[in-house]
Amino acid sequence: MTEAVSICDVAAVEALRRRLGLDPEVIRRLRNRLFKRFLPDSAALDGFPDPQQLVLHSLSLHQRFDSATDGATKLLFRTAAGMLMESVILRILTGRTTLCVSSQIGCAAACDFCATGRMGIAQNLTAAEILDQIVQAGQIAAAEGRRLNNIVFMGMGEPFHNEPVIHEVLHQLTDPKLFARSAAGILVSTVGIPDAMLRCVEAFPDVNLALSLHSVNPQVRRQIIPVAVKYPLEELRRTVLQINQLQQRTVMIEYLMLAGLNDSMSDADDLVKWLDGLRVHINLIPFNPVSDAPHLQGSSRDAIDRFADCVKSHGLKTTVRYSLGSDIDAACGQ
Repeated sequence: MTEAVSICDVAAVEALRRRLGLDPEVIRRLRNRLFKRFLPDSAALDGFPDPQQLVLHSLSLHQRFDSATDGATKLLFRTAAGMLMESVILRILTGRTTLCVSSQIGCAAACDFCATGRMGIAQNLTAAEILDQIVQAGQIAAAEGRRLNNIVFMGMGEPFHNEPVIHEVLHQLTDPKLFARSAAGILVSTVGIPDAMLRCVEAFPDVNLALSLHSVNPQVRRQIIPVAVKYPLEELRRTVLQINQLQQRTVMIEYLMLAGLNDSMSDADDLVKWLDGLRVHINLIPFNPVSDAPHLQGSSRDAIDRFADCVKSHGLKTTVRYSLGSDIDAACGQ
């Protein structure tokens, strides 16, 4: 018997269509139902002559955790190899819905403040496994009468350590014949890998980029982001400037607020100087406690507000981002 093919494998699906002698409209209709409307599997497959030839899902939903305090849902998935990874649905009070997806199981960046970084790297996810996070979360949202407005690569893993797969995923997400997502609603977050950032912008000029900066003090940044040893701050700044020249979009700067490490007024002044002349939007992120990092403490609300006021006073767009899902270990960094 011929092995079933993944719905996310474009070439294999086309070969299957030819083998079964199907009208292209049959595949187009199936993709529209699953990738764009996020209909249940049975509805998506309605009219397809041999459903056993197709694999709609590369992941199985192992467990679901719904926050009791806000609109977050953590989806714990199991891969075919038996490994666990997660995505988070964020239901914003405005009615918008964001999905935070993972690109790897574990992460080699080893950021001090991040639970995933302490796992080490276990495995790169495939394009089908990343896309299936979106399909299954989209089906959950659609069943609630919601739609996925934004997809952010802020889950487990450093996206650009899985660069070829991320490019394939971005291609499928923005392809009008596949997911048909607006690039403006997609954001890729990175600890800062200059060449990969530039390649992403060149290939997908309308996709948003976020740089996990967290400090412009080289010693402090190396302490909390060990991979920063490879990429000096001067090189990162030049990269952001180049990105500003290549695309019209604003680069998001992520800055985790850590008491006594990067939250002083002097730190704020240094950040303002580093960002001078760059087109950016600063996201100040309160620290969500991680059991493996008891030595790190989040900044107080007053310290965050003072820091925000300082950078805003220099004309820099700044938002304080309060994470959802802390009660189910689904908040940023957990």
